[in-house]
Amino acid sequence: MPGKPPASSSTRSVERALALLAAVCTGGNEGCDTLVELARLVDLPVSTTLRLLRTLEQDQFVARADSGGYRPGPRMMQLGARALSHEHLVPLSRPALDELVAATGESAYLSVPGPGQSALYLAMAQGTHSVRHAGWVGRSFPLDGSAAGTVLLGQTPEQGWTSIASGIEPDVTAVAAPISGPGGVVAALSIVGPTYRLDQDAVGTFGPLLTRLAHGLSEHIGGPAQTSLPAEAGPGGTSPGKPTDPKHPFPNVTTHERPVSEMPQHERP
Repeated sequence: MPGKPPASSSTRSVERALALLAAVCTGGNEGCDTLVELARLVDLPVSTTLRLLRTLEQDQFVARADSGGYRPGPRMMQLGARALSHEHLVPLSRPALDELVAATGESAYLSVPGPGQSALYLAMAQGTHSVRHAGWVGRSFPLDGSAAGTVLLGQTPEQGWTSIASGIEPDVTAVAAPISGPGGVVAALSIVGPTYRLDQDAVGTFGPLLTRLAHGLSEHIGGPAQTSLPAEAGPGGTSPGKPTDPKHPFPNVTTHERPVSEMPQHERP
């Protein structure tokens, strides 16, 4: 049986880069192997490994971690999220989206990283209220200033969810929690509705529900196991065991203030 034909130098470079990228994505040191560790894993000289890593980093396929090692970069995360979404994550998220609508009455969304500093609404379940957020499936939105964008950027507060009022649309509030895969956050689960209905009490009740459902999806796609979850909010939207600061009664909500002249008449002071 004839052996494998000899590869050209360009083909060998591609094979080495792909092997190195796979090693970065499956690294054992919390996904952040060092240069020397990666060179050993792919059986390449350190100088060759460094050259390939610099090229992959320049194209955002890998990124430097705070520890000094290497982790999957934004472009790799986008490709992975899209692959998961088309083949697995969208149908997997359907029960969670439906449960969110049943529990909140608000429109529920699954979103993933998009090109540049944007994200993409990939799937939704429509809310049951007569006044509800219209379907945005297939539309992109900025990462900055949005609840889903905040969690996609890995900036989720310790509580496990975040909320932003009037971030992208006036008088609209969104609450979001991250869905994580083996390499980090790959998607966001969120609800979106009018601010007069998604007030502080409602957000305090629905945030932990979003976190629980997002963690369940994370475990299905190989994300990190969660040893504990935030307590589901009790009456008044306050989590049991967590006192409320009277000066900042709801620290997890960010509000983008608008001038009085832009407010609806019934909201003006």
